[in-house]
Amino acid sequence: QKDDSQRLLESFNSGEKEHTLTKSKAEPYTSKGEMVLEESESPLNSNVTAFALKAKVIYPINQKFRPLADGSSNPSLHENPKQAVLPNQVMETSTSGSLGSLSQGDKEDCSSSTTIHSTTSDDRFQARAFLKVTSFPEVLTCESFDVKLCLCSLILKDLMLLDTELRKEKHVMFIQVLKIYLTDFHRKKKITDDLFKKILLIQENDFEELQKQLDSRLQNTEMSGAHNSEYQTLEDLERKEREYSEHIIDNMEAFWKQTDKAQQAFLDQSKCSSAKATKITMDLTEKMIAVESLLSESQDLQAMEIQERLFNWELMVKSIDSLKSYIPEECKCRLSIVSNILDHLTVKNNLSVRQKEELLTDLHKAFWEQLAHFSNECIQQSKDLILKRLECRAKNREEFKHRQKAEQGSLLSKTFHNKDINDFLKAYHELLEKHRQEQWELEEEDDCESTEAVADLYKELYSKASHALVELVTELFLQTLPVVTGLSVRECELLKEEWQENLIPQLEKWETHRQRRWKLFREQLLEEKKRWIKEHALSAVMQKHLSEKQEKIIQGVVSRLGCLSDESVNFILQKHRLLLCSVLRRLTLRRVGMAALACMRMSRKKTLLQELRVQHTLQKGSSPCQDEDQWQLQKAVESHILEEEEKLEEETQETHLEFHQLLVTETQEALQFLQQHMEHVIGQTLLHHARREAGKKSSDDGEDFKERLVEAAVESVYGTSNNINRLVQNYYQQLGKIREDYEGKKLQQLKSLQAERSERNRLKKKQETELALKEKQTKGLLNVSSTVHHRMVLQQKKVLAQFDLQQQFRLESLKQKLLGLHHLETELENQLQEAEQDFVSELAVLARVPVSVKKKPSKRSKPAGGKTNSKRKTFQSAESADKDDSHENIQEPRGLTSGLCR
Repeated sequence: QKDDSQRLLESFNSGEKEHTLTKSKAEPYTSKGEMVLEESESPLNSNVTAFALKAKVIYPINQKFRPLADGSSNPSLHENPKQAVLPNQVMETSTSGSLGSLSQGDKEDCSSSTTIHSTTSDDRFQARAFLKVTSFPEVLTCESFDVKLCLCSLILKDLMLLDTELRKEKHVMFIQVLKIYLTDFHRKKKITDDLFKKILLIQENDFEELQKQLDSRLQNTEMSGAHNSEYQTLEDLERKEREYSEHIIDNMEAFWKQTDKAQQAFLDQSKCSSAKATKITMDLTEKMIAVESLLSESQDLQAMEIQERLFNWELMVKSIDSLKSYIPEECKCRLSIVSNILDHLTVKNNLSVRQKEELLTDLHKAFWEQLAHFSNECIQQSKDLILKRLECRAKNREEFKHRQKAEQGSLLSKTFHNKDINDFLKAYHELLEKHRQEQWELEEEDDCESTEAVADLYKELYSKASHALVELVTELFLQTLPVVTGLSVRECELLKEEWQENLIPQLEKWETHRQRRWKLFREQLLEEKKRWIKEHALSAVMQKHLSEKQEKIIQGVVSRLGCLSDESVNFILQKHRLLLCSVLRRLTLRRVGMAALACMRMSRKKTLLQELRVQHTLQKGSSPCQDEDQWQLQKAVESHILEEEEKLEEETQETHLEFHQLLVTETQEALQFLQQHMEHVIGQTLLHHARREAGKKSSDDGEDFKERLVEAAVESVYGTSNNINRLVQNYYQQLGKIREDYEGKKLQQLKSLQAERSERNRLKKKQETELALKEKQTKGLLNVSSTVHHRMVLQQKKVLAQFDLQQQFRLESLKQKLLGLHHLETELENQLQEAEQDFVSELAVLARVPVSVKKKPSKRSKPAGGKTNSKRKTFQSAESADKDDSHENIQEPRGLTSGLCR
């Protein structure tokens, strides 16, 4: 007899195409060209392989294609009204088999798009909108294929919230530390009460203004590109994250400048001594380093917990998806057994094919309509439930924040002394950590309760669907079949019992299938977790390397300055360490965000490939190959999966490389800000040092004594013009002799240094030649299998080592030159001061002026080069060395000679 199944299937396919077209028009973010492209793309060139990919989803490989064998293969028999399609619903389909797509025809359309690259155009994917969620429970009611995107967007939101909380915590801690120092000065009556309040109010207003500027810029970033407030694209999200990072770096730089300004204003108003000001500045820097250390440790732990939260969310979402797919799949299993029984009656001529089709059509239509009605009710109840829970969560959060603010205010209102600063920092940080942990636990508990509540709704839906199907099947067997077939009621009851008996092994088989799928999902999740841990460890190594490199650079800069005291050097190193900790902490959080963005960019491709792999694994385990054709089909599918895995791995590497290069660029920009700020700090330190040295020198010049001696010599009647001129000429001759001796010694020393440098270079070249010869001799002994990349790395290390060695030689040579010139300068200063003292003494004797000349035994008693106090033990800068080449080093007592010559 001719079976009309094909006609029914074709009519359904035409209906499905019309429905797909309507569905695509409902997507505001999917263009017509994109839809045509998706429909025209073919998953594989091989028709056999394409059929295998379809067969693995719809039927076992060892089962013949029978459109009406189980009823569910004829979707037109159970068409159900579907909900309006949201922009976040993807046209290609969901892999979870949601209740919105109960027909097998949808799955067939899905299988035709299983090729990964048919849906993986990066431009199309990044421009596709997905639902914008603010909390996890909203994801439970989301019918989107892009659930992973929603979850990762929540991760980015949590990271941003963590960054904001830590930044505010740092600002509060700085203000409180500054307040403790102000309180100490106020208690010691060094500043007035009005001044104390004024300084504190100004700093609080400045930091508040800084935060307002940041909030305004972040608000502008959030509003830009927002075409639809309910949906967002991956492209917009990446842009916002990038701009957010730029704003935070700018805010960090402004915060550094503001802290320096606040410290300087405090020190200027308090009018404390230079030594006291330096000590306070060092203490403040040390305390802020401790703050950064606390924040960095807290941030690392919180970031790991946020990533762990992502995996817990995925498990909860998967459990709901499993319930959603379990209901239609089990119902199809039940209907399939009914179809088999009716087939058996058709073979026995108790039913005609047309009667069988009519019975199946009525049964399917009645059941799927009821299930669609129950599903719509369940979805609406889920949304209402989640909405109520979110309102309750928002209310609890506000109450919790109010209580937190009260506890923080109570701690900040307490009085702390300078010695208690560390205790305050620890107590305040622990209080905020406690608040964050409590908030975290409340949200996790609410997430679990929301998941359980939604799961209960779907379990209730399963119960309703099963009960409805049992009633329909009972009506079919006990009321319809006796009339149509002429069988007795008892025979029909036996058919129903047969249906129930055959149902048990089928349900057991489906449950085993579901458990295997769940096991595979957990294994995939575990692999992803290991990959996150590996990336975190790699990030820690990179951060340590960057920190060591920056520390080495600043130490080299300070060592080249050479004219600063140990106290100033320690301050520069501490300041650099503080700013570097702040930069690295921000970059670490940015790296975690980039990892989430990379995961989002590859999520659709990875999800499709994982579903393909899972389906093939389950099919391979449940239906072993029985002939050569099935084996060939299975090998074709495996080959296709391996090919797609290689492509996905390659694209994943390219994506990670792209984000890594972006992170390197942002790191360079942040370090550029750090360098500029440190240049300003070092410049201020050098200026302070120069002023201090100038003050010391001016206090030792004795200008007042010289002016009084000139006035006395001019007014004296004992000193004639000839005698004074002869005395001045002798003094000039002595200065000229001293200058000639200095120039000769300087030239001799430079020649000696040049000879030593030449000899050192000769020995170095000789060693390099011997080393190169040795490497050439042992080159043949190297492992032949060593890669070109490995040899390039070795050569790079060798060149860098030689460069560092040459740089060290140059620095050592410059240090020796500066040390020698410093000794000559010290000797020259002593000789000039001795000549000046002799001239002043002879002038006083000649004019018979009863004024004693103040000798400087500290300089006369020390031999040349013996002026090596704690400051001079370090090397002077190149500017002081170049000064020796000019004639300004040999100075005459201008006040004396000009006055006497007049």
